[in-house]
Amino acid sequence: MPLLEEKSVGALVGSAVGDAIGGAVEGWTPEAIRERHGGWVTGIVGPWYDDWRNARPIAPYHKGDGHITDDTLMTHALVEVYDERREHLDAYAIAESLVPKMLTGRRWVPELEADALLLQRVFLAEKWLVARLHYGHVDPREAGVGNIVNCGAAMYVAPVGIANAGDPAGAYAEAIDLAGAHQSSFGREAAGVFAAAVAAAMMPEATAPWAVAAALELAKDGTRDAVEAVASAADGVTDWEAAIPLLRKAIEPFDTVGPDYRNQSLDARRPSRTKAIEELPVALGFVLVSGGDVREAVLGGTNYGRDADSIASMAGAITGALSGQAGVPAEWATEIAAASKTDLEQPGRVMADVAKDLRTADAERWTRRSEAMERLAE
Repeated sequence: MPLLEEKSVGALVGSAVGDAIGGAVEGWTPEAIRERHGGWVTGIVGPWYDDWRNARPIAPYHKGDGHITDDTLMTHALVEVYDERREHLDAYAIAESLVPKMLTGRRWVPELEADALLLQRVFLAEKWLVARLHYGHVDPREAGVGNIVNCGAAMYVAPVGIANAGDPAGAYAEAIDLAGAHQSSFGREAAGVFAAAVAAAMMPEATAPWAVAAALELAKDGTRDAVEAVASAADGVTDWEAAIPLLRKAIEPFDTVGPDYRNQSLDARRPSRTKAIEELPVALGFVLVSGGDVREAVLGGTNYGRDADSIASMAGAITGALSGQAGVPAEWATEIAAASKTDLEQPGRVMADVAKDLRTADAERWTRRSEAMERLAE
């Protein structure tokens, strides 16, 4: 398998694995997780509640048992957009191509155990896309303004990093543009930085510290400060168990949600230039602590709790890009694909093919510009 495909498949399978394993404990503290499961989670576990259909009426989803969640469903939908358009994406592509996929065309939704519209699974911050773009006809570049500021856009932009493999700055710019349809403020910024980290991790010589440094170079405002703080806390730590309280303490000054994830502070998810989403900096912290190992990064993000599926998914995407598909635990990937009734590898193959097409188009555009500049300089 060519290295581009190996890394692309690794990134998206790693993302899905983190999503499925972390999803089972989303919203809980490390202490509650250990009490519920008799110790740290070390792989695929069952739902938190036995009666998961009725335990939380606002979210009656089958989380656990190896089921991917909305993070992966949205990621795969974005891959479909890339496959159809075969071009770099922007906010208009989200309005014209992604939103229709959310509204039409039933697909298997593992957490609902049914064929359903993607819209019927995504949560309120993602339903915003449909409300603003399809029903409100808002300018796609501004549609994210007013939404809660969270990781909603960041959680599915790993394909942007693959599309811009080896070009973190290009991935950052593209993700910032398309995420404007969904998020504003530090939620939009997180999308750009995450895509940049994946693009950096796709490089043949990439290491965990190098990928994080490449993303940090592009980060702005509170997101940059938060990543710096978490990276500093992770320095010299090689055990994800020990890292959990250290990373949480480092991110606390930048996190607007507050200590109780299910009873958020009054300033939660409001725009700010000094704050950051929790998920991305913490995921980058586990990338560093794990040394780029998918298993360790995913387990760290899972047992951290809180928004565990998104943290573990982002960490899995970056480490999966670093190590390639061979670095993703095969037993996890196989069981999660079967439980989710979803091909986890095909989206990575598609994105590798898309990335090659985009490289050709980028090269042709650069040639035209170079020729124009040569004539202009005469």
